[in-house]
Amino acid sequence: MKSFVITFSGIDGAGKTTQIEKLSTYLAQAGIPVHNLTLWDDVALFQEARSKFSRAVLQSEPGAGAVGRPVERRDKNAQAAPLLLGRSILYVLDMISLRHTLRNVRSEIGGVIIFDRYLYDQLAALPMNRWLTRAYAKTLLRFTPKPDLAYVLDADPKEACARKPEYPLEFMREYRKSYLALSRVAGLHLVHEGTPEEVHLAILRRFTKLVPSLQPQPQVDSEVLA
Repeated sequence: MKSFVITFSGIDGAGKTTQIEKLSTYLAQAGIPVHNLTLWDDVALFQEARSKFSRAVLQSEPGAGAVGRPVERRDKNAQAAPLLLGRSILYVLDMISLRHTLRNVRSEIGGVIIFDRYLYDQLAALPMNRWLTRAYAKTLLRFTPKPDLAYVLDADPKEACARKPEYPLEFMREYRKSYLALSRVAGLHLVHEGTPEEVHLAILRRFTKLVPSLQPQPQVDSEVLA
């Protein structure tokens, strides 16, 4: 079976990890090979240097925030002009790395390849309310390999911050707006907020509609997917 690439994007706390696990389990139980990749671990360049810069220069706290255990992250939400310029250069290099990575996995791996975050997530963190940033994003998207199916999980910023307290609420609101704009510009499939099961069913509906030949035997009520 030829490879089929799916990406999951969305603000922190939108439920990407949960939905990737649900979809991966669902497909694996149906006998469809599944391979999971992440933008940061498998694509992004200079990972160690970027992490050290965030901790040492921007004073970003390490780790992920959780309920009752908030952290104060200072990385993508720090948007001084020199930082934006540096990121713009890094994102071009990441895009080149993504092209190389995707070309390799498509040729070597069959089945479904699921990306936890994609280049869309890097672009969404930029101040998309500026015309120069939007022009940069549109240019980079022209050279970014388009996945077969790209999901954006929508979420209320306030609730997402409560689930994963890492970034200021105002930044999360602008972050969400950027995802909504990118979903229109890049043709991403927006999945509206709901319970984890409701979101999972919405994801399955889109998947089985696009690739009926890969449709697994559902473990849920088929009438729900109709």
